[in-house]
Amino acid sequence: MATLSSTLALYFSFTLLCFNLISASFSPLDHYLVNCGSPEHSTVDFDHRRFTGDVSDSTASFLTSTESISLADPNPCPKSSPIYHTARVFTRLSKYKFVIKNPGMHLVRLHFRRLRGSLDFSNAKFHVLANGFVLFNSLSVEMGDDFEIVKDYVIGVDSDVLVITFVPSEKSNFAFVNAIEVISAPNDLMADVAQYVSFDKKEQIHGLLKNGFETMYRVNVGGWKVTPFNDSLWRTWVTDDEYLKSDDGSSKVHFGGRINYQEGGASREVGPDNVYNTARVIRSSGNSIPKLKMTWTFPVTKGYKYLVRMHFCDIASIARGMLFFNVYVNNNLAYENLDLTEVTNRLLASPFYADFVVDGDSSGVLTLSVGPSNMSLPHAVDAILNGVEIMKINNSVGSFDGKICAHAVLKSWKRGNGNVLYPMLAAVFMLLMAFVIMHRRRTGVTDSVAWWRLPTEIPEVNLKCGNQLSSNKL
Repeated sequence: MATLSSTLALYFSFTLLCFNLISASFSPLDHYLVNCGSPEHSTVDFDHRRFTGDVSDSTASFLTSTESISLADPNPCPKSSPIYHTARVFTRLSKYKFVIKNPGMHLVRLHFRRLRGSLDFSNAKFHVLANGFVLFNSLSVEMGDDFEIVKDYVIGVDSDVLVITFVPSEKSNFAFVNAIEVISAPNDLMADVAQYVSFDKKEQIHGLLKNGFETMYRVNVGGWKVTPFNDSLWRTWVTDDEYLKSDDGSSKVHFGGRINYQEGGASREVGPDNVYNTARVIRSSGNSIPKLKMTWTFPVTKGYKYLVRMHFCDIASIARGMLFFNVYVNNNLAYENLDLTEVTNRLLASPFYADFVVDGDSSGVLTLSVGPSNMSLPHAVDAILNGVEIMKINNSVGSFDGKICAHAVLKSWKRGNGNVLYPMLAAVFMLLMAFVIMHRRRTGVTDSVAWWRLPTEIPEVNLKCGNQLSSNKL
């Protein structure tokens, strides 16, 4: 019994130590965690982060709209995080404003999950803007009760305020959000230069930080799922099994030693230990080099450019200078004879990442591969990959979703919003909605829409937006 108690005490002490180390490694100057629609002053999520309710007095300045309501799930799923038990619902254009103390790149995460109740969240379609970027147009949250969506962005903020705007679509008449995160990003998280790779050329691209980025995939290759609790930027890394297309002759590697982070190299904020201490590798067991590649495929949207970040850390070689391999992006050679020893100051188990920009072509698939090169050695590791991140880059009108710019969204709303009145105290709204439903049922009217109709759906055309964010073209 004493042994069991000691073991449990050691386990919890180790867990607490890990949590303290993760928490202490990065302290962002801007750090807003908002539990939308919650009357509670604070809510602790499953990853031990404290979200503040947007109803409390301390956060009243975040939400600038007075024409919204807060909803709570009457029967929340016990497996879902508490931040998904409430939501803020908007029936007209509404804004959250966050004071920015540290201008530069910021992490912006929006959380969505439908609540149980009379409101049909599956019909919600709306637009979300952030400082001139269109994060998405007419998002349709068609999900099951237990399905959650996290929209994850990195965008630049060069002013003292970040404004996130929710614009309901006419088709649903309302928008909603469960939680919002706004966190200043570390200076080394995003690089301004990357290698553009296509069928006919490779060249350096500068000025990436003028753009915004939407995370499409974040994958821990060869390892387990990494939850926000184990990441200093509170990210989620999924396993690679779903995306692995070809792994003949490869194997997984797990490393129990220390990851050698170096000044000026990849930091824990770029990639956590739990990503760099696992990998998939190709080994040659004899005198011949295997003629194969490990390949991963990812569905993407054509018409956009993507930032591909590939994470490497040689945790498998028995000595320095024994690992040489090629890297392929969309079947094009992106890096030839990569020698991790050379790029990590001759240290093993030291992380390195490479950024590539590629086009999302008509195939709708982005392919990544690693394999032996003509410098690979027998009886050695001949290829390795630890992690992958794929981020969509905004298009020429500053949008991550279509060809409608933020100016067009706002202009369309204002044009159709002239004579519509919204009596929007939350309690009055809910009572009136209940009265309308009861009245319709008594009179036999079959149309049971319980929300006022909003004006002017944004047309599905390529609206001209002048030179809106035109400097962000790649």
